[in-house]
Amino acid sequence: MSQKKKNFETLAIRTQSETTQFSEHSVPMYLTSGFVFEDAEEMRASFAEEKQRDLYSRYSNPNTNEFIQKVCLMEGAEDGFAFASGMAAVYSTLAALVNAGDHIVSSRSVFGATHGLFTKYFPKWNIETSYFSVDEVEVVESLIQPNTKIIYAETPTNPGVDVLDMEYLAAIAKKHGVLLVIDNCFATPYLQQPIEFGADLVVHSATKLMDGQGRVLGGVTVGKKELIREIYLFSRLTGPSLSPFNAWVLSKSLETLAVRVDRQCENALKLATFLENHPQVNWVKYPFLKSHPQYDVAKKQMKNGGTMVAFEVKGGVEGGRNFFDNIKMCSLSANLGDTRTIVTHPASTTHAKVEPEVKQAVNITDGLVRCSLGLEHIDDIIADIKQALESK
Repeated sequence: MSQKKKNFETLAIRTQSETTQFSEHSVPMYLTSGFVFEDAEEMRASFAEEKQRDLYSRYSNPNTNEFIQKVCLMEGAEDGFAFASGMAAVYSTLAALVNAGDHIVSSRSVFGATHGLFTKYFPKWNIETSYFSVDEVEVVESLIQPNTKIIYAETPTNPGVDVLDMEYLAAIAKKHGVLLVIDNCFATPYLQQPIEFGADLVVHSATKLMDGQGRVLGGVTVGKKELIREIYLFSRLTGPSLSPFNAWVLSKSLETLAVRVDRQCENALKLATFLENHPQVNWVKYPFLKSHPQYDVAKKQMKNGGTMVAFEVKGGVEGGRNFFDNIKMCSLSANLGDTRTIVTHPASTTHAKVEPEVKQAVNITDGLVRCSLGLEHIDDIIADIKQALESK
C-alpha cells in the first residue's frame, strides 16, 4: 500500500525515517549540532547542494525532517520547513516572500502577535497590510492592489472561531496571481487541509494541538516546493529553525493527534450546546453549532468543529473577572490545545496590545472567553464552567 493511500491515523504513526544499525522501533533523537563528511569533496559538494544530506541542524536534522515529512503527508503538501515557534513560522514565511513595497491582504481576525507584525514591524520595511472582516469577505477582491503579494487568513480564527471560505479566497488569489497563506493551527491537518481548497502555503503553531500537552514550542510551514525553497533559504540565514529535541517530541505527538482531537471536538460541541442555553452567556460560537454564522462553510471545509469554543459572559469587565476568579478546575492560561481545558481572556492576554478599535471590530469584548477543550470528562468541564458562571 502506498503512503498516499493510507489513512490519516496510519500516516501519523507509520511515517518514519530509516532506522539506524540498531533497528529501533521508535525514532531516536539526533541531538547533534553538526554532521561529518567523508572527505573534502563530499563537504564541498554538500555545501554546493550537489549532494543532498544533513549538514548542520540549523538547516536540517533527521528529527526535523521526519516531523516535516509527517505534516506534509497530512496536509497534502510538497515540502515544508520547521520552526522554533508558531510565530517564527508566521514571520519567516511572510518575510521570505515579500519585499519592500509589497502589499498584504489579511483577515482582521488574526492572532495578536500576527497583527503586531502587520501594524508595527512590516510598515518599517514599507510593507503595508489591508484588512477585511470575516463577515465581509466579498470586499477582498477590491483590496487587491498591483503590488499585493499575499492573502493571509486564519480559519477558524483566533480567538473568535470564525470560519473563512478558503475556496473563495483561493479563487481570488488565483485570479490576481497572488499567494494564499492559511494559518491552520485551530483546525490541525486532521480536521481540514487548506491545500485541498487552494491554499499555496499552510502555517501551524505546533506548540498548540500538534504537541497537545503543553510541553514544547514549535512551528511549521508546508506547501508548494518552490515557495518552501525561498522560506528555507531565508530561514537558513536567519536561524529560526526547530530544535531536534522538540521535533522528536512533536513527531511522537502527531501519532496521537487524531484520537486527542476526536475527544476534544466531542467535548467542545457538548460544552457549546450547554452554553447556548445558559442565562449568564450572551452568545456562543462553535463552528459546528447551527447558530454559527459560517456553519455551512465549516461543514464544507472541516471534518469536525474543532477544539475551541468562544463565548461572552454577561456583565462586561466585572462579569468576566468574576468568571475567571471562580474557575476551579480549568486552567487560566494563554496557551491552547492542551490535554487540560484552558480558559483565556483574550482582551487582557493574547490580544492585549491590539488597538481598542480593532478589538471592537473583531468582537473581542471584555466578556469574551476563549475555551480550549481538553481531555477531562465533559461532565467535570461543564460543572466547573457552570459554577464559575453562577458564582456571585
